[in-house]
Order: sequence, then structure tokens, then C-alpha cells
Amino acid sequence: MNPDVDHIFRQYDIRGVVGRQLNSDLVYRLGKSFGTYYRHHGARTVSVGRDARLSSPEFRNALVAGLTETGCDVLDLGMIPTPLLYFSLFRLPVDGGVMITGSHNPKDNNGFKVCLGKTTIFGDEIQKIKSILKSEDYVTGSGKASEVNIVDDYIEYVASDISKGKRNVRVVVDAGNGVGGVVAVPLYRRLGFEVVDLFCTPDGNFPNHHPDPTIPETLETLTRAVKSVGADLGIAFDGDADRIGCVAADGTVLWGDQMMILFARDILKRTPGAKFVAEVKCSNALFDDIKQHGGVPIMWKVGHSLIKAKMKEIGAALAGEMSGHMFFADRYFGYDDAIYAGARLLEMVSNSEVNLDQMLASLPKMYNTPEIRVDYPDALKFAAVERVKDAFRERYEVIDIDGARISFPDGWALVRASNTQPALVMRFEGETEEAVRRIRAEVERELDRVKSGGWHS
Repeated sequence: MNPDVDHIFRQYDIRGVVGRQLNSDLVYRLGKSFGTYYRHHGARTVSVGRDARLSSPEFRNALVAGLTETGCDVLDLGMIPTPLLYFSLFRLPVDGGVMITGSHNPKDNNGFKVCLGKTTIFGDEIQKIKSILKSEDYVTGSGKASEVNIVDDYIEYVASDISKGKRNVRVVVDAGNGVGGVVAVPLYRRLGFEVVDLFCTPDGNFPNHHPDPTIPETLETLTRAVKSVGADLGIAFDGDADRIGCVAADGTVLWGDQMMILFARDILKRTPGAKFVAEVKCSNALFDDIKQHGGVPIMWKVGHSLIKAKMKEIGAALAGEMSGHMFFADRYFGYDDAIYAGARLLEMVSNSEVNLDQMLASLPKMYNTPEIRVDYPDALKFAAVERVKDAFRERYEVIDIDGARISFPDGWALVRASNTQPALVMRFEGETEEAVRRIRAEVERELDRVKSGGWHS
């Protein structure tokens, strides 16, 4: 048994370093484990997609071999963005699907997003697959594999949903040599937008920059290109195109919560009273703006699977995360799709009398830090967050749906335990830069007290 098998099973997916934690033999056994899990749930036909990672073709062969040996039939979608794997769950006669992708992680990583029915599995369900793998108690059968083109159907479907306005829009698309550009560029051109493509040829070496639009440095080339060609905006994708990044004409970066404000305003024009879900790391400005425009904002836990479940439960029109995951249920299927989100952004700009820069100018000005990760032992991180909650509850309102979000008179702080690393995750926001510094210092003093054991002092 692979010595790292426990480590590759995460909260939302299965992933690891190629060669050290993942190899073809293990992926073959994972295929048999997935197939057994599917058969236990009455599922027989599954779609499989893969990203542009160098290891993905080899892992595809091993995965399909394992799946078919359990009696599952496989519809192989080839190299596609993750949202198209999700799209296949709604458009093809399948009972589930597996996406082979390292997403936004380093190039020597790869992994698997596993779907049953029309949604990704997570938490305890992923642990069930680990149990099957460890027991090696596999179902046997004889399935078959066939190739299916989902790209054309996806482009047709999205094109029929988007209504381009009178305004001509020029956009630079930076796919970071992931798989997003292969679909986004022809789609946006089909919709009538002028597209300048940047790093849209898939290359698992990611030779130009790492494909993660949440890191400001990865947007530098896009920003320069937007300015040099006089584009209205720039759109960036992560490696498998389930996260979107955006840059306005003047080079301003739109973060996830800012994009969500603009999308929510647009939706509320047509659907008054609509509900929106946003994670605890999002700005107060988002929640306040949704209320001011007649919507209902719901703050929720971090994690795309948890967000999707909450959306479905309350019938939300849209959900979003700071990381650029945008989940449209308004006119769409409710999963995270950066290519579709980009199309909605282009639709909005082309139908507006003002450009994206001017839309941004109407947003409230808040000062905040990026996400800050501090190493903290797994065994202690949750207890530390509980102690911070107790300390601040005496003086301030503390929202505790996911960690501690502490409300100060002129800002807020978030301290939560990471789901995936031995770390605490923090973020701070204030009405002024001085407020951010003061709030951060107060929280960090409390954390130092907790860490040094001086809790009762």
C-alpha cells in the first residue's frame, strides 16, 4: 500500500505529488475504488475529464482501466476544463463523473474531483473511497470506454444564454497555459466579443506563470496586456478554469467579493429579493451592498462543496468565494464555472453605459489584508480558535459559523483553522488603513497569549 495514501484524501478531493504520492498503479486502484463506490450507489456510467498536467494522460489510462474493471462504462471527455465535466453531469446520460486535475496547485501535483449524481462528493463520502482502497474489496465487472465531445455542446449552450449588448468589448484572456482558453476564447468570440488570447495553449509545464489568479503576481502580464491593447478588461483562469480572476482597464484587480457585488447588482435588477451566499472571508461591503440593493446575503463556511450545498438548501441565485469560485444558479446549473462567469461579466459590461472601471468606482472603499496563513499544529489549531472566540465575545459580536469572525466598530477580523493544512487562516478589514493595523494587532496579541499558554493571565 502506498505509504502516503492517507495524506492524499482531503476534505474536498484527492490530490498529491506525482511520483511521491501518486503513480499509475495507485491511480488504477483508485479507479477500482471509485468504480466500487459508484456501483454501491447504483451508478454504472460515468464521465471522465482531464486537465493539461503532464501526468494527466497517463493517469487517465490507469483510471479508466480501474473503472471499467468494476463494470462501469466510461464516457471519456478528453482534455477539458473542470466546469465541462460538471456540465456533462447535466447533459449526458451519466450517473457521476471524475475530473483528473491539479487545479491551481504546483505543476508536480495532480488529483481527482469525484462526482456522484450531479454534485461533487466531500468529507465522509471521500473517506468511504479511502476505506474501499485500503480494504481492496472491489466490485468486478466488464465496462466499456468511449470518447465523447462535450465542448461543442457547452459552447452552444452558454452562447444561447448570454445576450451581448450594443457596446463593443475587447477582452484579454489569460489561461496561464491551463485548459480554460481552449473553450473560453472560441466561446467569447462566438458571442461577438473581441478577444486577445494570452497563454491559451495548454502546457503542463506552465512556462509563463503559475495558473492561480488569486496571486497578484500572476496577473502582472495580463495587466500589462490589457493596458497595451486598450482592452476593456482582462480575464484570467486557474489551471482547470473553475476560478476566475479579473483586471479592469486601468489595471485594478477585482477580487472575488468585488466581482460578486457587480454580479449581485445585475441579478437583483431582474430578480428582486434574490438570495446570495458568500464565504466568511468576504468583505462587509459585499453583504451591505446586497442588502442595499434589495437582496438577501447569507454568510457561510469556506469550501466549494459546502457552499454548493448551502446554495441548494436556500435556493440562492449566486454564491462566491474570495478565491474566484463563482456559482451561478441564476440562469445556470449552480456549480463553479469561471468560463461562464467570464461570459456573464462580458455580458454585463457590453450592456452597461459605463465601463468596468466606473462600476468599480461605485463600490465602497475598504482596506483589507490578503489571506494570511500562520503555521499552527493540527492538534492545537481548533482549540486556539475557540479561545479567541471566547476572549473577544466579551467585547464584540463574534460570528462563529466557520472560525471566529469578530466585528469591530470600524472593521472585522477572521481567524479560522485551515481545512487542509496545519495552519490558522486570518484576514482583516477596516474602514481605514489604521483600523486594519489596529484590529490586526489586537487579534495577534490575543493569539500570542493563547500560544504562550498565558490564557488565564
